[in-house]
Amino acid sequence: MGDITISSAVRTNLLTLQNTAQLMAQTQNRLATGLKVSSALDNPQSFFTAAGLSSRATDMSALLDSMSLGVQTLRAADEGIKSIQKLVDQAKSVANQALQSKATETTVTSTVEAAAIAGTAGARTMSFQIGTATAVNVVFDTASYASAASSAAAIETALAGFVSASGTLAGMTVSRSGGDLTFTVASGEDLTIAGTAAATGAAGFGLAGATTSGETLAEARGAFATDYNNLLAQIDQMSLDTSFNGINLLAGNSLSVMFNESSTSKLDIVGVTFNSAGLALTSTDFTDINAEVTKLNTATATLRKQSSTFGANLSVVQNRQDFTKNMIDVLEAGAGNLTLADTNVEAANLLALQTRQSLASTSLSLANQSEQSVLSLLR
Repeated sequence: MGDITISSAVRTNLLTLQNTAQLMAQTQNRLATGLKVSSALDNPQSFFTAAGLSSRATDMSALLDSMSLGVQTLRAADEGIKSIQKLVDQAKSVANQALQSKATETTVTSTVEAAAIAGTAGARTMSFQIGTATAVNVVFDTASYASAASSAAAIETALAGFVSASGTLAGMTVSRSGGDLTFTVASGEDLTIAGTAAATGAAGFGLAGATTSGETLAEARGAFATDYNNLLAQIDQMSLDTSFNGINLLAGNSLSVMFNESSTSKLDIVGVTFNSAGLALTSTDFTDINAEVTKLNTATATLRKQSSTFGANLSVVQNRQDFTKNMIDVLEAGAGNLTLADTNVEAANLLALQTRQSLASTSLSLANQSEQSVLSLLR
């Protein structure tokens, strides 16, 4: 108050107490907040520099999340390639099994009766048809034969020209044992034997109108071809299921991973199409197995090459991910150095200020006592 006069000693002690109280308030605030610069009023340069560093650290943290998604997308693609490779290996195993498969020959055995081709009704006609080829009619003579063996021999002789290498029934062989005849088609194609209704030859064979089947090479490979084609369908499904966060690098999607907040540093990862068509694998009936095995080998090489490419991309993203983490730590540490208070120092300062405050209070009291002594003289 302007109308009150105090001595210079008291005023000096009062100012010291006021300054000490102000410093104590500042120190207590730093201990409470942990900051030595909490606003632009404290230190404008440090405050705004730290704010810039913290903002960049926040932006890079968002990029770190994007990189993490990129890493997982690449890992998903890598797992997809591994699974597709297993399916390709299974398809190759099926193809090799088909390559080793063999036809099961068609065999017909019949015991010929003594009068099988004898009689007075004229020549006897038998019809032989292999698969879907044109049926071949074989005419036997009308001689009488006293035994089944002689009848069988006559039939064998009649068929000899037809089953020769250049004959119309070249795919069939005939063998005889006594009165038994065995007809064999090595290719496994159907063998149909028929005869005229009145022909005792057909009745003697017991095969009129009958069709006997073996298993052709194509039929033997057919089951393997079905398994092979099913595996190709699984490859198609696998390539579609290898998706992470809506991005499928094996279904033609591409991915860009940003490495800085200005988007000037990035990695563009080009996706591929790794369904069966993309690997040049098509449905087959195994008419040319070696060609299919060649395609599978090429598909394996393609998968391995792409796996290597994705692996290199993954290494780059992980390296930048580690770099970004370290940069965030550096930025946050830099901001902290500018704004964070050293609690140990501030605690020591507070203790010193408390001591100073106590001493100032004592000094003020002593100054007041000197004035009070003057009052005692006036009494």
